[in-house]
Amino acid sequence: MNEPVLHRVGDKLPLLLQSGEHDLCPGCGEPVALRILLETIAELGMAASTVGVVGIGCYTVFSRTLDVDLVQALHGRAPSVATGVKRMLPDKTVFTLQGDGDMVNEGLQEVLHTAARGENVTCVLLNNGVFGETGGHMTATSVIGQRTKTSLEGRDADYHGYPIVIGDLIARLEGAAYVGRGSVQSAGAVARTKRMMRKAFETQRAAKGFSLVEVLTMCPTGWFVPTAEGPSYMGETLAQVHMMGELKAR
Repeated sequence: MNEPVLHRVGDKLPLLLQSGEHDLCPGCGEPVALRILLETIAELGMAASTVGVVGIGCYTVFSRTLDVDLVQALHGRAPSVATGVKRMLPDKTVFTLQGDGDMVNEGLQEVLHTAARGENVTCVLLNNGVFGETGGHMTATSVIGQRTKTSLEGRDADYHGYPIVIGDLIARLEGAAYVGRGSVQSAGAVARTKRMMRKAFETQRAAKGFSLVEVLTMCPTGWFVPTAEGPSYMGETLAQVHMMGELKAR
């Protein structure tokens, strides 16, 4: 019996990622989201002209292995730092990489005002509904009924309030030119989210204004579910409130 012939169909690592090693939990969706971000930058030929501003979260561990110029921002302040970078270097493509705790809790005013001013930057939000890096407690995007370290019986609207659906909120601002929400829970979802990434950066390159791509990512550890159940849990919880699709395209 002949052995099957194996063919390499693609690079193991994205071109702009120097190492695939990380200490994130099994089943985490953030490495997948980062991969499509880097692939988009490379495919658009922007690697040498891009500056990223990284927030504080589990994803920050990748900042030392990205082959892209980066600035580290204080917790929640990435959109304001990105604004300064873009105004000083208008020919650069500027993006932020943030989690929901960083963007929607610590820095809500920063991203809202950046979008309202129509700053020509792109913000990438990794939304899993928990503060993963600091223990898995509830964030402003956690949905009703979601278990976290600070809502063990599930988020309760009367006690905790309602989730902030940030993509929908930003889409209503006149300065926002493109807003999309995708996920990394399946191969099809990854492909759709990557198209959103491309449109967001093309929006910036066309100087149309602010753009946001929100990516729902798995966090089985913070959700108290087995690793393999992360994608299905996301579909049953976060995705029912933070509905996926293009929310605005100018």
